[in-house]
Amino acid sequence: LAAGGATCVVGYNGGADRAGKLAREVGNGAIAVRIPMEDSDAIRAAAAQVESKLGRADILVNSAGTTVAVPHADLDKLDDETFDRVMRINVRGPFATIRSFVPLLKKSGDAIIINISSLSGATGNGSSIVYCASKAAVDTMGLSLGRVLGPEIRVIGISPAAVATDFVPGRDRAALEKRAQAVPLKRVVEPPDVALAIMGCITHMKTATGSRFVIDAGHHL
Repeated sequence: LAAGGATCVVGYNGGADRAGKLAREVGNGAIAVRIPMEDSDAIRAAAAQVESKLGRADILVNSAGTTVAVPHADLDKLDDETFDRVMRINVRGPFATIRSFVPLLKKSGDAIIINISSLSGATGNGSSIVYCASKAAVDTMGLSLGRVLGPEIRVIGISPAAVATDFVPGRDRAALEKRAQAVPLKRVVEPPDVALAIMGCITHMKTATGSRFVIDAGHHL
């Protein structure tokens, strides 16, 4: 985004140092702002801070999220607090962020919200049942928001398969490479693949809203 000319806001929860370092690295006037997904008041304050410092918001990428690695058959291990926490961070948090930033986005007149979802939301197959459920909720929320936020704001979901990051505990590169051999394109989805999909939605998918794009090397096939 910064390379494409955007002034970026790097959202963070507890990683202030890492967010600040990233903002300095990408440059172009980037700033780091605390946007904790479990605190709606702090999210409203973040939106106000962005408006005060930058005066506008044209693009909102909801990429914050969490998961737990729980075998789907082990229902007892998925206790209420774990379930509620994942749903708060993965569903309520993005909604609260959208709710807080919509007034600023509407002023743009040509804004976009990108929700980073997951193939798990459609297949029900992922790190845990609650993670799958949370991403299905984000997808449905995107349909509703796409309907009510136009014409000033487009809403698009990006649904990757397993991406080569350390997001899921216990999932290493070898596991991803092995999994890739079973899909048509036989390649692992990398972070730059997701970034390019986001950029494509911003710059080229001008007539898409309420849509979801799957980038999974053909895993869904």
